[in-house]
Amino acid sequence: MYRQTYLEVDCEKLKNNIIEIKKNYPDYNYYFGVVKANAYGHGSYIINSLIAGGINYLAVSSLEEALNLRTYNTEIPILILEPIHLNHIETCIQNNITITVSNTEYFKNLLKSELSNTLKLHIKLDTGMSRLGIQTKEDFNFIIQNIPQNPKLFLEGIYTHFATSGILDKHWDDQLEKFEKITQDIDLSTIPIVHMGRSLTLVNHPKIHFCNGIRLGIIMYGMSQSMQKSTGLKAFLRNIRNNHTKKKLNISPTTTTNNLKLQTAITLYSEVIDLRKIKKNDFVGYGASYIANADSIIATIPIGYADGVPRKIKHVVINNTKYNVVGDICMDMLAVKVDDTVKLGDKVILVGGDKLPVKTVANECGINSYTLFTGITTRVPRVYKTKNDSVEIKY
Repeated sequence: MYRQTYLEVDCEKLKNNIIEIKKNYPDYNYYFGVVKANAYGHGSYIINSLIAGGINYLAVSSLEEALNLRTYNTEIPILILEPIHLNHIETCIQNNITITVSNTEYFKNLLKSELSNTLKLHIKLDTGMSRLGIQTKEDFNFIIQNIPQNPKLFLEGIYTHFATSGILDKHWDDQLEKFEKITQDIDLSTIPIVHMGRSLTLVNHPKIHFCNGIRLGIIMYGMSQSMQKSTGLKAFLRNIRNNHTKKKLNISPTTTTNNLKLQTAITLYSEVIDLRKIKKNDFVGYGASYIANADSIIATIPIGYADGVPRKIKHVVINNTKYNVVGDICMDMLAVKVDDTVKLGDKVILVGGDKLPVKTVANECGINSYTLFTGITTRVPRVYKTKNDSVEIKY
């Protein structure tokens, strides 16, 4: 790399996360690894580590993403979660890529397509998200009944996406009920793959009896989704209120804690490229957004919001010491108030490690972990650590 700014990804941690998830939730046949958005910012290189841990199907949002994965693995099936243009169906067939059917007009045009070989499809149902999917039993039955008209279409799966956790709301139960109503005229056990959930579904709800697949998203990347148990009077009163809500709405049983031992795998690094002494009342950065209240030392770090650093980041770690970010974050650089122990070339941690875990940084910046993960842009090289090697990839 030409500047010492990079994202280190520990592939062994990711593999072990999958092993840990499957050990605790072993009752599925299909574990979909959702690796859209450049594998939540981790980069497509990680997919073989996920597969080594036990992922046996991948899911992405676009054909571009699916084809990128094929440069790393040519065998594992890949589901595209959004409908793709019918002009590109042959590309899917040639690359063992499964498509989503989410409305009847799309399906009618697909039926007329001349296909060179078998095309796998999953029907998506809209059970309440109001984004994509078949909404009625009549439309669903129409698709089921007409698939045989094109002998090269293979119905491999049916799925939906839950909009909420269902812990303190009825929406999750309502969506499950709608799924069952839409599909009530068929025997779901005849469908090779039925998948209805995401990370929250896995840990918050008992397994849905007719589902044999689960989609794993942020949980793969080290977020267990376990909620901390609070103590004290406020927590006691909150529990009374929550239990009342569950009883009033007749919410199905849920759990908010789990025993998963997962690890985040990323550390975002940069380095000190400049050190300068400033006087009291000198300012730092655009808009004079920071004015020194005493003589200080300012370190310049070559990473900024164009690299995906959140504008509200508060701290970095240098030589195992936490320092404050000062001034406005620039496109390519940021400034840190340091002391005289910091030297040119010292390594800087912006996210990761014991002092700056992902969740802490995200909370301090007022964003969630999804935004932090996926916000790290592709101009930041990824360095992948495996058990025996280290590989740099530029995206």
